Amino acid sequence: MSTSRGSSNRTRPQKHQNRTAFKNDLHDTSKKTKIINSLEITGVCKRCKEIIDWKIKYKKYKPLTAPRKCVTCSQKTVKYAYHVLCKCCSTQKNICAKCCKSVDHEETLEEEINVDIKEKLKSLSERKRRTILRLLKKQQDANNTLSPEIMANIEDMLSNIGKMSLDDDDFNGFSDEEFNDVESQSTDDGSDVK
Repeated sequence: MSTSRGSSNRTRPQKHQNRTAFKNDLHDTSKKTKIINSLEITGVCKRCKEIIDWKIKYKKYKPLTAPRKCVTCSQKTVKYAYHVLCKCCSTQKNICAKCCKSVDHEETLEEEINVDIKEKLKSLSERKRRTILRLLKKQQDANNTLSPEIMANIEDMLSNIGKMSLDDDDFNGFSDEEFNDVESQSTDDGSDVK
């Protein structure tokens, strides 16, 4: 913050800007750091998972040296840092092991799958991405939900994307009349279509 009176907004950028992203294993190659980086956080809600991921990413995570007492069963069964419930109690009561709020495990799994698919789609070319999204939309419109069969189909498409040939049959849904309508709209706006 600036120390000038009357103005609480600073106009200049921050003085020290990072040139590279922080890497928690850049100078520390110990066994403990490798174990912490390989941890898989489960049994918590999305928000708590993000918090623990941040702690791991920026080397703020402090693992437990000895098991802690579970809040509900009062036994020393909590083996992960920042958790207050053991795995058994959190799954039985269907609540987050960190914040003790109710969590829907199916929703979190679906969100993780969607994020995974989005990451894979980002690496594809625009044409292949649109082809897969079009096929997904057709399947989703027919079923109104993403079933495990559709998810398996998506994984198949993503794994075989290099072998996919994109011909004009992929674009059958787009008729010449629709193309002419789009072209006439763009010329009315004054923009060129190339």
